[in-house]
Amino acid sequence: MLASTKARLACRRGEVAHTGGLAPSFVQGNVCILPKALAVDFAAFCQRNPRPCPLIGMGAPGDPSLPDLGDIDIRTDVPNYRVLVNGECIDEPTDIGKYWRDDLVTFVLGCSFSFEEPLIEDGISLHHVDAGTIVPMYRTTIECIPAGPFKGPMVVSMRMMTPADAIRAVQITSRFPAVHGAPVHLGLPEAIGITDLAKPTYGDPPPRLEKGHIPVFWACGVTPQVAVLNAKPDLCITHKPGSMLITDKLNRTLAAM
Repeated sequence: MLASTKARLACRRGEVAHTGGLAPSFVQGNVCILPKALAVDFAAFCQRNPRPCPLIGMGAPGDPSLPDLGDIDIRTDVPNYRVLVNGECIDEPTDIGKYWRDDLVTFVLGCSFSFEEPLIEDGISLHHVDAGTIVPMYRTTIECIPAGPFKGPMVVSMRMMTPADAIRAVQITSRFPAVHGAPVHLGLPEAIGITDLAKPTYGDPPPRLEKGHIPVFWACGVTPQVAVLNAKPDLCITHKPGSMLITDKLNRTLAAM
């Protein structure tokens, strides 16, 4: 059995809280499930904002399976979901079977966990992986290009690095445009509207900024969740930040040649 399948079954059984570090060779995805009536606009939003919203999979209306990504039932295979009604979070279940409808369309977007594997292989230390915590994520003042009712600021994930590691990280992650690609910003968090690194919008606080380290920011797949809050659909289901969908697609298959 593939490591990804084992991890996904553990998610299905409710044994996993967050997926960082699980099945490290396999692609993890951000999830956004919307009514069919909004699917075209959301797909356009992803197309116009490929850095934070790199689309790697899409389901058929009413079908909870994603055969291109694995033997997946999207109703059970994410550790923790967020259910939004008219833009308000009403539930954070581990199973969305009772919310499933015949008009729902599943979108899966690339996740930065996929480029963390080559970073670690290159000897770059990632504090949240070492500590077993969720990477810190922040809303910024970088505005996405709107599509229909979907609009809003970019969310970024942050990793502390030495300048030398940051340069190497740019080189490595540039090869992975399907999972956010190169950083969108380095250093000076206030320049993108982040006033306090110790208070992320999502995820866990980072360690104290060590001398000789700088914050490095990547576009984050939580961005569409903010756009959904602005669109206020009658129903939207997403993953809870840090609780991703583990697919059977290998990270290396997403690397640009």
